Amino acid sequence: MRSINILKKFGQIDKYYNPKIIAELNGHQVKIAKLKGDFIRHNHEDEDELFYVLKGKLKMVFDDKTVIIKEGEMLVVPKKVYHKPCADEEVWLMLFEPASTLNTGNVLSELTVLTPEKI
Repeated sequence: MRSINILKKFGQIDKYYNPKIIAELNGHQVKIAKLKGDFIRHNHEDEDELFYVLKGKLKMVFDDKTVIIKEGEMLVVPKKVYHKPCADEEVWLMLFEPASTLNTGNVLSELTVLTPEKI
């Protein structure tokens, strides 16, 4: 058991949309990522996803609306819901999700991270 300095961990991230694992508990992972630009529209068949914004402003585009998540705010995207994260400027994001969750959900692409690195 040790404390984790989350802000320092962001210094180890050099690519956008490339989540890193910072902790694991009860079959879930706490991941962090830097985002900038548009990601791909996807869903997760079996997993809910929690997005917590530490820095910046994230736009989560759904089929019927767009939700803005500001610094200090979070959003839970239920399983099966299509969503597309977008960031006009750099966003620092924390994710809480089952370990089985792929960053691109049901879409495999060059952005898919099959085995996120633990930092």
